Amino acid sequence: MSQQWWRDAVIYQVYPRSFADANGDGMGDLEGIRSRIPYLSKLGVDAIWLSPFYASPQNDAGYDVSDYRAIDPRFGDLDDFDRMLADAHEAGIRLIVDLVPNHSSSEHVWFKAALASAPGSPERERYHFRDVDPAAPDTPPNNWQSVFGGAAWTKTPDGRQWYLHLFDPSQPDLNWDNPEVHEEFKSVLRFWLDRGVDGFRIDVAHGMVKAEGLPDTGGDGSIEMIGTTQAPFFDQDGVHDIYRTWRPVIEEYEGDRIFVAEAWTDSAERRALYLRPDELHQAFNFDLVLAPFQSADFRKAIDSEVANNAGVGAPCTWVLSNHDVQRHVTRYGGGVQGLARAKAATQLLLSLPGVVYVYQGEELGLNEVLDLPAEVREDPTFFRTNGEQIGRDGCRVPLPWAKEGPSLGFGSNGSWLPQPGDWPAKSVEAEDGVGGSTLEFYRQAIAVRKAHRATGLTWLEDPGDNAFAFDNGALVSVVNFSDAPVPVTGYGTEVLLASAPLVDGNLPAGSTVWFKK
Repeated sequence: MSQQWWRDAVIYQVYPRSFADANGDGMGDLEGIRSRIPYLSKLGVDAIWLSPFYASPQNDAGYDVSDYRAIDPRFGDLDDFDRMLADAHEAGIRLIVDLVPNHSSSEHVWFKAALASAPGSPERERYHFRDVDPAAPDTPPNNWQSVFGGAAWTKTPDGRQWYLHLFDPSQPDLNWDNPEVHEEFKSVLRFWLDRGVDGFRIDVAHGMVKAEGLPDTGGDGSIEMIGTTQAPFFDQDGVHDIYRTWRPVIEEYEGDRIFVAEAWTDSAERRALYLRPDELHQAFNFDLVLAPFQSADFRKAIDSEVANNAGVGAPCTWVLSNHDVQRHVTRYGGGVQGLARAKAATQLLLSLPGVVYVYQGEELGLNEVLDLPAEVREDPTFFRTNGEQIGRDGCRVPLPWAKEGPSLGFGSNGSWLPQPGDWPAKSVEAEDGVGGSTLEFYRQAIAVRKAHRATGLTWLEDPGDNAFAFDNGALVSVVNFSDAPVPVTGYGTEVLLASAPLVDGNLPAGSTVWFKK
């Protein structure tokens, strides 16, 4: 690996609720994660990104934090965390933890103190409170809409003020104009760095600073979290001042620790601003999450990312799925075609220069679960839109580890979301050691990547319409996005890996091949 591990790592996202359940309560936990570290080691990943595990009412699956220094009892305790971290490090796997600085839970001691205090008090200055207008008592301070649906303002119980929440009402936005908020989060950073974590993924990294005066947005005030529209509450320039104060904190610690931004921006140029040398180390490139499975769209996103990140000396950061978006097997059409395209896109990512993130279960070829009944859903998006948007539960269904059992090996007593009937064939047990399985494909692809590390990207002549080829300095990668085979005889003679077997020198539809240089 390069001197800085985070410049070309493969990082695996663990969603704690849905990874592995050790205590049989139907929800994943830290001990379950610890028990599966050998699995992650065999997969070949360099690091884990661990979604929130902090004390929380779980109104938004842990992204509503009530105590940033405590483990939610559903997941374990600090001793469990320390054992999991020690085992990961012993296996050579680093650990990046989620940090949620845009908002706290309404159950956080700060917000409870704010509600118990008078308007204008220091306690209320930690959040965004605004007076109710007596002349229009039901009109919020501005037209901002919650990402989860409905207004972004809720009245306090006494009816005298509104408070801001870009997400659920149980997630009040913190006021980053307040120095006390800055000092608290520096302390939180040091708490986890002292325990040995290798970095932080920053949730809503583009959202902490709001435009002065909280002006209306254009249109009806609605905005999608998974989108690229700039707004008075997203991607404001002031966020960069925060990260310039955080960077010296993490650099106090040895071990090459990092910050990763979840920053939805309207351009690669805006995203690159988060990656200047005195700010953050990585920022997710979501362009491929939004792109259709077409060569022109993928090439445009790749070129833009490579060019803009080179300008700030940062690695490219590639991702196809996570806990907030529909799994890419389903986005690419589902079934046999969707899985073939998903493997091809993953193999493409693994040959690009930079960092690749893998979302738990994609290595099994898991699909989005679209038919969850309303009574089991938990995503606040579903409820705040009265079911018009089904939300994100479908990509969060617990993993199948075994071919049989009440939760297919996830735990001993079922799981918090039901697993589909066809998932036994997609379980780890069903795929482990089986040639041609998605799991073995991922293991092999990651291994070949490590043996042939990209040093650059040079485009080669396209093999056909809706297909492209490039040299990454270590191998030649050819990707066929089309629905027909394309000839690849001119790109190499020794196949390192193909997501589908070549036929008479032709690369099948929706597949990728790597040739040895």
